[in-house]
Amino acid sequence: MTRFTFIHAADLHLGSPLAGLASRDAEIALRFAAAGRRAFEDLVTLAIEGAVAFLIVAGDVYDGDWADHAIGLFFARQVARLDRAGIPVILVRGNHDAESVITRTITLPGNVLTFPTARADTHRLAAFKVALHGRSFPNRAVDENLSLTYPSAVPGWFNVGVLHTSCTGHAAHATYAPCSLADLRARGYEYWALGHIHEYAELSRDPWILFPGNLQGRSIRECGPKGAVAVDVADGRVSAVRRLVVDHARFHRLTVALDDAATERAAISAIEAALRPLAALAEGRLLAVRVHLTGQTAAHDRLAADREGLTAEIQAAAGRVHHDIWLETLKIETARPRAAAEGAPTGFSAAIDPATLLADIDRDPEFRARARAALAEIAAKMPAADEDADLTADLDALCREAEAVILGRLHGRSC
Repeated sequence: MTRFTFIHAADLHLGSPLAGLASRDAEIALRFAAAGRRAFEDLVTLAIEGAVAFLIVAGDVYDGDWADHAIGLFFARQVARLDRAGIPVILVRGNHDAESVITRTITLPGNVLTFPTARADTHRLAAFKVALHGRSFPNRAVDENLSLTYPSAVPGWFNVGVLHTSCTGHAAHATYAPCSLADLRARGYEYWALGHIHEYAELSRDPWILFPGNLQGRSIRECGPKGAVAVDVADGRVSAVRRLVVDHARFHRLTVALDDAATERAAISAIEAALRPLAALAEGRLLAVRVHLTGQTAAHDRLAADREGLTAEIQAAAGRVHHDIWLETLKIETARPRAAAEGAPTGFSAAIDPATLLADIDRDPEFRARARAALAEIAAKMPAADEDADLTADLDALCREAEAVILGRLHGRSC
């Protein structure tokens, strides 16, 4: 009985800039950016140590055109390691590394087989009786159902389709080379190696149709373990699929309810307690955490009054938990307790209650119109670095935050 194993990876996005992190801490951003290269190095090592039959990368080797040749040289060095081990590498180009996108080139070793863009083609690996079928993207945006152009299965061989696609539709990703499960099943292949969707997803087991997810998370939108899959084949059938987790950094969302925290000190203690389990979750990797503070707390105004100081305190708390837990972003959506919200700060009469005055300003139509115009002007000058870039999306939330800053400073910094 013929047995072999191959690795299916996708969406390496080598050269990804991680702009969101860079704006907060350039040194940590560089470490996160290096994590993608280290993940691929580890995948190549696993392939060599496991003596796999071949490695598939189903699109988006690169994040876009190269600023220089460094990232191309890195990839060339890694596939040369596989070449020396006698392991073929099968590539399709996706939307990020489409033929029209990548303008620089580096000569790759002979073990790298890249599918053409003009038509679907077949690469045969006679030693394993494997026929691999694929087609690359000529341009970034491909709206054609490429799967319909793929050849029929080769009788008596193990057939693999390699395709970069938004198969079945995924809202978080742009629709490229759309197709249905019925389209893929109709080709008669034993396995479909898909790319483009950054989450691990098994779409079918008969035949196997699978997204391995990307090799390394790149932002808070891509949380959880990342890697590739090892596919075991026995007698012309898939016998097992195993995830290979190779990421060197992770992103995580953490919501902390501060209803029981009456002071800033108590709030920091609650946040540190919530961070503590993440040391085990990271499993020795870099971990970037988005902390979201919620709940009704008497410390609300003081927390919002000095966001910079609070951010530093949370990062210090993260450092006490683990040396490589980093605060990616702080989101403050706490509120005053209802009873406290009705009272004026000490030293102010009810007639000049700042909270009442600020609430009246927030409701003024002229103020709201001017505020929206100012926010739109600011937003137009900002790069859309992450999902929170739309400053005009929730004017009420921004007004509440500004109100809390003012009242917090009026209250003073005493706990």
